[in-house]
Amino acid sequence: MEWVETTAKTLDEAREAALDQLGVALDDAEFDILEEPRPGLFGRMRGEARLRARVRPTQARPKQERRRKSRSDKGDKTEKAGKSGTDTPTRSKQAASATADEATPPAASSEPAAPRERTNKQQQQGDEMSDDNTVTVTPDEVGAAAVAFMDGLTAAFGLQGTSEISVDGIELELNVVGEELGLLVGPGGRTLNAVQDLARVAAQRRLGDHETRLRIDVAGYRGRREQALIKFSREVAEQVRSSGVARSLEPMTSSDRKVIHDVLNEEDGVASRSVGEDPTRRIIVEPA
Repeated sequence: MEWVETTAKTLDEAREAALDQLGVALDDAEFDILEEPRPGLFGRMRGEARLRARVRPTQARPKQERRRKSRSDKGDKTEKAGKSGTDTPTRSKQAASATADEATPPAASSEPAAPRERTNKQQQQGDEMSDDNTVTVTPDEVGAAAVAFMDGLTAAFGLQGTSEISVDGIELELNVVGEELGLLVGPGGRTLNAVQDLARVAAQRRLGDHETRLRIDVAGYRGRREQALIKFSREVAEQVRSSGVARSLEPMTSSDRKVIHDVLNEEDGVASRSVGEDPTRRIIVEPA
């Protein structure tokens, strides 16, 4: 994902502007501060905050990680069992021969060394095998998992639809095609956004971490929503230019705010900024 650069009066405002441009939440982005405001006279700040941000890349987690942990736990249990099984006879023998030479170690205490050494060696071999057999999750596998999830969810809603997936590098677009699928969309697309999050989590739990971006649409809703937002943004820009009065829009998701910011950035005579915190975060359109 390419970096985007934003400038504002404070770092928080610059960070929020970057999130709006990326269309993601705070936890899904990483930032690089380029310039911070400097304190001036009478407590005022001089200069502006400037930073760059991008969508945080996810690291693929080896599929064999659980096996390594299981082998490690099993090795620890074997080692503890070997130790506990030999402590009792050792103490008994030491108590029975209290007058013997204390510098001579009991014969029983030397026996667990061989099992412990074998356990450590087996654990090391298991780690090497796990490293050699590391499995990388492909976008096609993520797409197949997302299709299976959406088909099951559509059936659970009592609806009839077909999931179609398209893969472009790490970008995955899944569209559910059918009739009367409004239940999967919900008011303002809020149900659809929740379904998209669930599908991402389901794919991650099934396959492990992967570096893909999954976007889900239902009956072409997102395309229609984007066109409606573009038209609405231009109408608001004209109203603000004509009246010279700022206007506050209703709360929106980060993806909807990104569409509006992108449109208003191309409009002359107006500027936009986001205020508040999700889920009530909204856009203010004001004369430039």
